[in-house]
Amino acid sequence: MRFTPKGYGGHRRDPEQVKRDGWHEQGLLAVSVDDQRLTWPERELVEQLGAKLYGPRPKGEVRHG
Repeated sequence: MRFTPKGYGGHRRDPEQVKRDGWHEQGLLAVSVDDQRLTWPERELVEQLGAKLYGPRPKGEVRHG
């Protein structure tokens, strides 16, 4: 008999599904400033919100995408 605790084994959600569920269930939004689905003004807004809430990003930060 094999027992695995709840949350271990089985199906693992992909990161986009985790973000989607977080938004729908808890009103949390996880957005990459480099998400290519966003327009330039939308990415700038994300950058400004992040800087306002958490402080500016370090200079020379590697951008992904």
